[in-house]
Amino acid sequence: MYRIKIDRDRCIGCLTCVTACMVSHESLDARNRVTIDSEIKAAPIFCRHCDLPECTFTCMTGAMKKDDKTGFVTYDKKQCASCYMCIMACPYGVLKSDTLHHKEIMKCNMCAHRNDENKPDPMCVAKCPMQAITLEEV
Repeated sequence: MYRIKIDRDRCIGCLTCVTACMVSHESLDARNRVTIDSEIKAAPIFCRHCDLPECTFTCMTGAMKKDDKTGFVTYDKKQCASCYMCIMACPYGVLKSDTLHHKEIMKCNMCAHRNDENKPDPMCVAKCPMQAITLEEV
């Protein structure tokens, strides 16, 4: 299983990861973001694909699921009832409504659409100029 790891000391807040996400998903909005913390330091925020994901527990239709093989939390827009319980349940505030298709949830899928192997190749990891965002096997 793989996870995105963020080294906040290396992040310069350039937003390349946000732009890479938008390009990868051909979207007007990103599935990640960079905020500024109380110490005026860049703080990248990504889906953590939690071990015990609140978004899956509150999803009444099963659109949000934890994949036991990959460890990723997946989203099936065909099953989604657009109740937004997953958005409200996420303790990290990562999930959001798609700005174009308000009936869909924007959620990191580790750029699964970009790879053919078991190892993900998220665009945010590949494009980070400071290597502040890396992929680690857990």
